[in-house]
Amino acid sequence: MDLSGPASHPSGLSMRGRLLVATPPLGDPTFDRTVVFVLEHTDSGAVGVVLNRADVAAADLADEFDLDDLNAWEHLLAPPATIFVGGPVGEDSLIALAEGSGHREEAWGAVTGTVGTVDLSIAPDEVADRLSRVRIFRGYAGWAPGQLEGELRLGAWMVFDAIDDDLFTDRPSELWRTVVRRQGGRLRWIADAPDDLSLN
Repeated sequence: MDLSGPASHPSGLSMRGRLLVATPPLGDPTFDRTVVFVLEHTDSGAVGVVLNRADVAAADLADEFDLDDLNAWEHLLAPPATIFVGGPVGEDSLIALAEGSGHREEAWGAVTGTVGTVDLSIAPDEVADRLSRVRIFRGYAGWAPGQLEGELRLGAWMVFDAIDDDLFTDRPSELWRTVVRRQGGRLRWIADAPDDLSLN
């Protein structure tokens, strides 16, 4: 999965670097009230990671993924220092999202600004001084060509600009409401509505 290439999209409406925020009720428990950061969106499809599904400690996955240095990444993880569920695709893979500057080209895949993906096979001490925050995701959200565009037309997702603190939030369970609420207007009401709208 190549996340390092330039973003391109025939419509000029690439969602790369933006947030997809699930519209309630989405009807799909996998993505209900999720916030997805889009890593890539081209005419070949789209890839993103769910930002608000914390999972397990890095130590719990070290043996499964056979990465000698996975435990060593823990001190770089933004709190909560856990692995996150990035999505239902490729659950046997890990993606590390990081914030920093002055990166080694071979270890870095720029997404936007100072945020990108970092190669977990690199020893953490080789890049630690260039990184301020890291978050590791197990699996990812993936869309086939045209699939995301179709979901957007159906209103399944709200699209908002991302701020770096969204990507490394220390309150992932509150992220959906936080992002929606800061848009203001009618969306503030949606953010404050109960999860079960029948109770409102």
